[in-house]
Amino acid sequence: METVHRMSYRKTLKLICGFAGGSAVLVFAAAAADSRGYFGEQRGEAASRWPKFTVLRAAQPAWTPAKHTPAPTGHAWDFNWDKRDPSVLSNGKKKESATEDPSSEQDNGKPKATRNILLIRHSQYNLSGNSDKERILTPLGREQAELTGQRLAALGLKYDVLIHSSMARATETAHIISKHLPGVDLVSCDLLREGAPIEPVPPVTHWKPDAVYHEDGARIEAAFRRYIHRADPKQKEDSYEIIVCHANVIRYFVCRALQFPPEGWLRMGLNNGSITWLTIRPSGRVALRTLGDAGFMPPDKLTRT
Repeated sequence: METVHRMSYRKTLKLICGFAGGSAVLVFAAAAADSRGYFGEQRGEAASRWPKFTVLRAAQPAWTPAKHTPAPTGHAWDFNWDKRDPSVLSNGKKKESATEDPSSEQDNGKPKATRNILLIRHSQYNLSGNSDKERILTPLGREQAELTGQRLAALGLKYDVLIHSSMARATETAHIISKHLPGVDLVSCDLLREGAPIEPVPPVTHWKPDAVYHEDGARIEAAFRRYIHRADPKQKEDSYEIIVCHANVIRYFVCRALQFPPEGWLRMGLNNGSITWLTIRPSGRVALRTLGDAGFMPPDKLTRT
């Protein structure tokens, strides 16, 4: 009878461990088995039981809150990352006047609005084109742009401007999207063209545009400084701006805005027509609301070319 109980318990123990997959469950079950004498000892043989249980306990890592609390890494948040922090921007050149209140002047120079920047990756395009003009959207790419435009319209936001890269695939994507956003101005910008912003880490062996990192990187960084920053103090209401550009540009922007190492830009992937949403608070805080959101597209419409 005792043998039957042991076999039954071992089967139960094996089943539990199989489902849980955790060593903590094993220790708990072993302790219960040991207390019932299922390891072959009688209940009174406490001295011989504990060494076996101690071996199982020794296999478990010691847990203390201090050892399992992640330690901060990297640098502290730089609130003047965009060089627009009012307390630093003045550079000690505050007006000294008996008729002016310095505190009031400083308050008037503080941003009060939040900027929302929606970065859109262009839709699927013709990869076999020999020049930029030939790399136009595919039929599927035009469908994707329509879906992105519908999604942006459905959000019900008051968009201030739609800026796009001057490359053919981004320009065409922007024009299709704009049909769903009547009254929103279209602006083309060469700074937003695709390129290699910085040598990625870890490196890739199949793609090493060493000669263009210097040129492209400076241009894309210039685009970041032009478009990604806190609101001007004169801006009274929150703004919503759309930028249609390219995967490399968007990924670099995200890393820079979040103060992540910019060389990590290639670790992220973005679907065609996806939406990446950055929010920049008046204080200089930045939040990533969405990264490469394409959930509004049917699965058979998703691509990443």
